[in-house]
Amino acid sequence: MFNEFRSPDGTFLLGGELPVRRLGYGTAQLTGPGYWGPPGDRQQSLAVLRAAVDRGVTLIDTADNYGPGVAEELVAEALHPYRDDLVIATKGGVVRTSDSAWHIAGRPEDLRAMCESSLRRLRTERIDLYQLHRLDPQVPMAEQLGALDELRQEGKIRYIGLDTLTADQLEQALSLTGIASVQNRFNLLDRSSDAVLKVCEAHGLAFLPWFPLANGALTGEGAEALAGIAERHGATRGQIALAWLLHHSPVLCPTPGTGSPVHLAENLRAGEILLSTDDMSLLEALASA
Repeated sequence: MFNEFRSPDGTFLLGGELPVRRLGYGTAQLTGPGYWGPPGDRQQSLAVLRAAVDRGVTLIDTADNYGPGVAEELVAEALHPYRDDLVIATKGGVVRTSDSAWHIAGRPEDLRAMCESSLRRLRTERIDLYQLHRLDPQVPMAEQLGALDELRQEGKIRYIGLDTLTADQLEQALSLTGIASVQNRFNLLDRSSDAVLKVCEAHGLAFLPWFPLANGALTGEGAEALAGIAERHGATRGQIALAWLLHHSPVLCPTPGTGSPVHLAENLRAGEILLSTDDMSLLEALASA
């Protein structure tokens, strides 16, 4: 855990060498409802992306199935040509056929085609971090990671990441190839992926928690301590939840998403909050509560 007097929102070395600011930005909410279709206000979506980078964000987290294709196109339209310090992470391995239909597709030829399409939409020759959105249970892990490894050797991706897996699966993946990141659900109220986090800490992997704000559950029963801490810091509950992630482990790199400029600024201010030892003790107890 970080020392309580140290600013938690520092940098993380992705792959042990590429620095990113730990508090990043996720693009899912730039699309239509259910991560499907275009945004209601395209110009505002573009403005939020540019504002994130202007405010110091260096890690943009997107996926080919947000839209599908819409979020990646917005990233390119707003930010290309990319700043030298900007890291774009995207995901493949899931096909959308409606706002509620998600299909895992992990055959090597599918992954290659998805990666090539992401390269075109993002207007880049190399994707900094390409994450397998889901492991395909119908395809051997070695074949899925082998396809990504080939793309890395060809210079089309720089680092490989994995999304939603167990600690045992992560250890198996690490025995097959180099992994730079994991993206599992993890937040103040849901720490079911704690074993995965421990593997990430042991191997120096970035952990990009999805639903870092607990998908709206921070106002539920049992969060009175959270409200009290927020009041003492003059912050919102969401800001404290993000600050907790930054304090809880140095490998946690949350990428909260929003389509609102005001909410973006609120989220990024969470990186300035210094939680005390007493604050952390109260917050650590919330999951069991």
